Amino acid sequence: MNNSNLFDLSGKIALVTGASRGIGEGIAKLLAQHGAHVIVSSRKIEGCQAVVDDILTNGGSAEAIACHIGEMEQIESIFAKIEQQHGKLDILVNNAAANPYFGHILETDLRAFEKTVDVNIRGYFFMSTLGAKLMKHNNGGSIVNVSSINGVTPGDFQGIYSITKAAVISMTKAFAKECAQFNIRVNALLPGATDTKFASTLVNNPKILELAMAHVPMKRVAQPDEMAGTVLYLVSDAASYTTGTSINVDGGYLIG
Repeated sequence: MNNSNLFDLSGKIALVTGASRGIGEGIAKLLAQHGAHVIVSSRKIEGCQAVVDDILTNGGSAEAIACHIGEMEQIESIFAKIEQQHGKLDILVNNAAANPYFGHILETDLRAFEKTVDVNIRGYFFMSTLGAKLMKHNNGGSIVNVSSINGVTPGDFQGIYSITKAAVISMTKAFAKECAQFNIRVNALLPGATDTKFASTLVNNPKILELAMAHVPMKRVAQPDEMAGTVLYLVSDAASYTTGTSINVDGGYLIG
């Protein structure tokens, strides 16, 4: 371990999903600032390329590859491209997620259920499976799953989303337990309320926001960039003995 710079990611290949905006964008840019070559991914290539262009302008290294993690063929395709182009993967950040339904849990329809589960559970699972197989061939790596505080305490009118995020926490532990022998560490980030387009239902509704902030000791929502530092820690040598854990970045919400 190089104690002089525990956060140096030079020579590392990193894949960040859902990275065209919000939390994923912040993570991608910070990993690039610390030397990683970042593969910026989301469903639409245009948004990814804009992030890549910004990284390149600031002296970093990055490329864009579109991938909808709700589609198995696209998951298989992106890892085939990474293996062909780079021959390895060191870092995987599973950040892309779906939350198509906001309402009472009893009114959840099958389409919303399937979309949420297909992306947030099946997508994370097979991204992790194929990512870990690639890491295994290169003597290890690090996976970070972006879950949510809703995985610990279900969010109001976010039933199925909260259920899938609880599954991500369990998935993180299961992969950590079985992949440690391959020198692959697996951890989770649990963001609180963050000012992103994804969370616009909460952030842009003053009444809902006021109710939410009543439970946050810091009395504000997070900015997307405030999530990136925790991910940098988890994928770096600073966290070399950290696996199977979930870190809350929530302004104190889960204190209760």
